Amino acid sequence: MNNHASLSLSRRSLLGGVAATGAAAALSAPTAAARPLARRQGPAPTGRYRIDMHAHFLPPEYRAALLTHGHLTIGGYPTPDWSPESAVDFMDRYGIQAQALSISDPGVEFLAGADATDMARYCNTYAADLFRSHPNRFGGLAVLPVHDIGSAIRELEHALDVLHLDGVVLLSAYDGVYLGDPRFEPLMLALDARSAYVFVHPAAIPADAKPELPLPDFLEEFTFDTTRAATLLIAGGALARYPRIRFQLAHAGGALPFLAHRIGIASQLPLGDMWPDGIPRPSFLDVARHVNDFYYDTALSPAPSAMRSVLAVGRKERIVFGSDWPFSATTLTGSGDPQPELGDTFDSADRLRIERDNALRELPRLASALA
Repeated sequence: MNNHASLSLSRRSLLGGVAATGAAAALSAPTAAARPLARRQGPAPTGRYRIDMHAHFLPPEYRAALLTHGHLTIGGYPTPDWSPESAVDFMDRYGIQAQALSISDPGVEFLAGADATDMARYCNTYAADLFRSHPNRFGGLAVLPVHDIGSAIRELEHALDVLHLDGVVLLSAYDGVYLGDPRFEPLMLALDARSAYVFVHPAAIPADAKPELPLPDFLEEFTFDTTRAATLLIAGGALARYPRIRFQLAHAGGALPFLAHRIGIASQLPLGDMWPDGIPRPSFLDVARHVNDFYYDTALSPAPSAMRSVLAVGRKERIVFGSDWPFSATTLTGSGDPQPELGDTFDSADRLRIERDNALRELPRLASALA
């Protein structure tokens, strides 16, 4: 990426604030005895109806490159095996009709230069080939070589205009620079021109930019990084400038629903140099509107504590089902309803909307394939 921009929305500048807020939230949470019991809304619809909007794939050459470059774990989780056959088996066991596949962290950014660009093209072509071999089971979100914005835009054009993938996956940050930073402006402009659906997936935190905790990143740090990216998309004005991009936040938006009111209040305070130079401050209502406009997935977050938080700031029409498979393979080993906890918040009609209809409304190519 070019380093010409004056504003650098980096991990280190925000790590302490968001992490501290998350800790405070944990300390203030009520005990289990103090929480009211959830009221069961009803059973899930039956049949293979779900559309999985947070599902990953690791094509053979991509997985081999990960291991060769020392990525034996992803976010602290052992780098899993994957195949189309295992994905179909998983979907059949859990009532999933189709998955919109994406590359997880670290994207292709562990490679340099042309190698990253070539790997992105390989992964995107692999996904498009699945449309032909399994037309009713897979969609695909394009991975981009974001190390070079020009290459990323060219791959975006090829992936959407030639391969006809359903959208794009972006990491929350690249080389410590978050989405929302001005250096991503040309890419955001290209995404907005195509009204692109963009899945924001958290990225692993460099060891020198996070506290030393005996916990894998996927438990907490991933959710905090999603929160930072979403906050900076608001604070940097990207959501206001590019309203046609449809952003999906992983894992129920991380801590964003909890922090939404606080972010709105902060936008009204005399922050001075703490607010990015040259960026108009959003009003409290602007923040509320932007938070409401995000899409939120249910991956690893179907419990009432998460879903009711999303509903407090968002809307049912923008919640989508996500399994996080194959990274959730150790917990999803059987069959049936993959997220029965959703029934504690939503009735059957809502679940059909969340687990199917909302996704198909946003991915017309996949919807046409399934018609």
